[in-house]
Amino acid sequence: METAIRLHLTVVAVILFAVTFASIRACHPSDLAALLAIKAALHEPHFGIFNSWTGTDCCHNWHGVSCDPETGRVADINLRGEAEDPIYEKNHRTGYMTGTISPAICRLTRLSSLTIADWKGISGEIPKCITTLPFLRIFDLIGNKISGEIPAGIGRLHRLTVLNFADNLISGPIPTSLTNLSSLMHLDLRNNKISGELPRDFGRLSMLSRALLSRNLIGGTIPSSVSQIYRLADLDLSLNQISGPIPLTIGKMAVLATLNLDSNKISGRIPPSLLVSGISNLNLSKNFLDGIIPDVFGPSSYFTVIDLSFNKLRGNIPKSIISASYIGHLDLSHNHLCGRIPAGSPFDHLEPSSFTYNDCLCGKPLKTC
Repeated sequence: METAIRLHLTVVAVILFAVTFASIRACHPSDLAALLAIKAALHEPHFGIFNSWTGTDCCHNWHGVSCDPETGRVADINLRGEAEDPIYEKNHRTGYMTGTISPAICRLTRLSSLTIADWKGISGEIPKCITTLPFLRIFDLIGNKISGEIPAGIGRLHRLTVLNFADNLISGPIPTSLTNLSSLMHLDLRNNKISGELPRDFGRLSMLSRALLSRNLIGGTIPSSVSQIYRLADLDLSLNQISGPIPLTIGKMAVLATLNLDSNKISGRIPPSLLVSGISNLNLSKNFLDGIIPDVFGPSSYFTVIDLSFNKLRGNIPKSIISASYIGHLDLSHNHLCGRIPAGSPFDHLEPSSFTYNDCLCGKPLKTC
């Protein structure tokens, strides 16, 4: 009798363990339903990316899905069409996926990272409900065909550190709420159809280190508040329709290393502080800058690239430029400069093309004066 009771208790314990283990390994029902809806809205014909999205255990061995080990809820979706993954190397091709991003993604209430990137064919709009995900830190949709506007409520994502919508078909203005993203460190909106002006209070993005907004239809002027972003190291506003002057304070930014403003409609004079700052990559080409090149170069002037071509600059090449600690590439072509090209570094290693199409420059590497 006692043996039978022990056997019975053992069987019950095993069953309870099995049930408990199965429940731990199972996806939260709402997360599972959301993931299956996301899968149904996308079509990936070559690699079988979603073949592993079967059963009820979405936290283990579902491609690109990971869960919080404490809560068991879906925390990360990482689906990249271009990555160092054996599945791509084996097939010698990058990924291609069509379809849309289902609004069901907004039911993943513990989502921290959302990357659906470089699939080239995913279209449709960004679900507006995405702004209700309170834990979202990374939002990356680069390299698709996403259209429509950036959700107006994007500023509700207070934990967001990375926002990357580059290489899509997104249009409309930058939402004013975007400047509420006080934790944002990386903003990449390159190569879209974004229009309107930069928010005047852009400087509220105090944690921002990279702001990449080239190849859009952005107009207006550069907000002076940009210079308040202490950590900003890379600012790229090239190939837009920005006008007006360069704010005088940009050259006084502590860690700004790259400033690309080329191919806009920027006018006025070059702020002298740009030439004695920490900026090492400066591209102001293809604008309407006029006046002289400030004669302020010195030991703190270190440029891997300085491109001032295709402007309306006049006068001489400043003699102080030979006191710069380093200039790797210099382009002053297509201006109205005149006079003798200074002798010595960096001019002893530059090509004639760096000085052509000016009014009356002379001296090595051009004709003698």
